[in-house]
Parts: sequence; structure tokens; C-alpha cells
Amino acid sequence: MFESPKIEKVSIVIPVFNEQDSLPELIRRTDAACATLNRDYEILLVDDGSSDESARMLCDAAEEPGSHVVAVLLNRNYGQHSAIMAGFSHVTGDLIITLDADLQNPPEEIPRLVEKADEGYDVVGTVRQNRQDSVFRKTASKMINRLIQRTTGKAMGDYGCMLRAYRRHIVEAMLNCHERSTFIPILANTFARRAVEIPVMHAEREFGDSKYSFMRLINLMYDLVTCLTTTPLRLLSVVGSVIAVLGFAFSIMLVVLRLAFGPQWAGDGVFMLFAILFMFIGAQFVGMGLLGEYIGRIYNDVRARPRYFIQRVVRQESLASEEENRS
Repeated sequence: MFESPKIEKVSIVIPVFNEQDSLPELIRRTDAACATLNRDYEILLVDDGSSDESARMLCDAAEEPGSHVVAVLLNRNYGQHSAIMAGFSHVTGDLIITLDADLQNPPEEIPRLVEKADEGYDVVGTVRQNRQDSVFRKTASKMINRLIQRTTGKAMGDYGCMLRAYRRHIVEAMLNCHERSTFIPILANTFARRAVEIPVMHAEREFGDSKYSFMRLINLMYDLVTCLTTTPLRLLSVVGSVIAVLGFAFSIMLVVLRLAFGPQWAGDGVFMLFAILFMFIGAQFVGMGLLGEYIGRIYNDVRARPRYFIQRVVRQESLASEEENRS
């Protein structure tokens, strides 16, 4: 029977965007949780082009003597998943855990993910219990989760929770994928031999506001649909065929009714014709929009621009080498 390698070092990857208020508590609690693991660990905090003092605070934390913090600074904002991928490119652990910086997913849950991964799982997902989000966020999350489940066929309960654990070979497989739009939980599941979910606590957001506005959630939904599958394009063909058949049948019915009841009947049904016309036009615009999404993704992949640009990495090893160079 296949046995997974022993986990000797754990890497925590946390994307940070304008989280200066939560950073001190985040670093303290994450470090305290990792210290209970009785194994080596590192905490990679990726600044995703913050406009506040987050980048400076990360560098200060990484420069403290004996610090386990690694600061990865991006030159501008690339988005949550790109920032996580940037962190993945610098991890040295056997198990990599992703965590949001807003402290809604308590860092104290980290030992539970490590314990579950020790059982041999490649991916350990989480399901948020008693979610402390708005009704809008909960509803949007349920819709997105159902969309993913139907599209991928993998019945995981909560794809939106970023508190997840991945073994090293899963992360390396994801780094070898070159598509521009990457939804990490789904991508990881495509490579996982064994995956599991565990329930975790969820807390209210104490600092700042959510970075996912209504429009960003809409964009996320389109990203998920178009990066997961070409099924919408196939559905367009099916829907177009059905509409064409219905339109043909309706035209035959109009001819029969006109012959049976006279030309005055056609005038009475003019508004129905307009409604059907608008339905056809709406279907065409939906189809063109989906085609545009796919064509836009092809364009981005052809350009092959990097997902992110790392401006600076601050860790204890680099600080030691800088001091040696100065001497």
C-alpha cells in the first residue's frame, strides 16, 4: 500500500492585502499555533501590493532575530490566488497550509489540519461551521459551491474556505500549471489521490472590511465557470438548438392560427412576438458573453505573462547572507 512521506516541516502561506490592523495578532496567533506542532515550520506572508503599512510590518516581522516569518512582497495587487501561488514558489515545507489574513479562520485550527494530513491525505479541506458572514456572502458562497460541485463532480462542501492543507507534491503540480486564472482548491483536487474535509470554526471579522465586493464575487463566478470546463459552450449549442426548434414550431403555429382565425389574430399577438424576439436576443447576448470570456482567456494564455512579479523576499537566511556580504 502506498504510504505518504512523513511531514517534517510545515509551511503556512497567507496572502495579505491592506491588513495592517490584523497583522500583529495574526502573526502572534499563527506562530503560537505552529509552535505546538513539535516540528519545523515557516510562515510566509505574501503582500499583494498593499497600500497601507502591511509590507513594512511584514519586513519588520521577518527581520526579527529567530523569526519564522518570511515576507514575500509583490510589486502590485494580483489577487488572492496569484499571491498564494507566489508564496507556493518559495515554500520549503513538506505540508503547505493556506490561511486568510482576516482571522475569520482561526490559526488555532492549524494543528488539526496537520494531524489529519499525517493520516496520509494529499489535500485536507475545511468546512466553516456557524459562519459569521452576511446573508449575501453566505448565499453567494452556496451558489458558487453548488456550481463547482456540478461542474467538477467532486462533492466537497466548502470551496470558499482558504484554510486548507496540501502536500508538497500537490503544490509542485499546481506550480507546473501555466493557465492565467487559477482557483487553487479545485486545481489541487484534480491532482489529489486522497482528499478529505474537516469542520473548522469561523469567527467574525474584527479588523477592516472584506476584500470581496459584489462585483468581485461576480467576476469570481465567471472565472470559475470558464476555467473549470467548456461545458457552457456545449450548453450554448444545446440551448440554441432548442430555441431554433421552438421558434420553427411557433412560426408553424402562427401560420395555422392565421389561416384559421384570420389576419386580425396576428395583431393581437404582436406583444408575444416581441417577447419571444427579446428572448432570442437575450440568449444571443449570453452566448456572445460566454464566448468572449473564453476568447479573453485564450488571449491571456497566448500572451503568457507571469501571474505575479516578486519584488523582494525577506527571510532569516537572506538577512544572514546580506550581513556576510557587508562584512
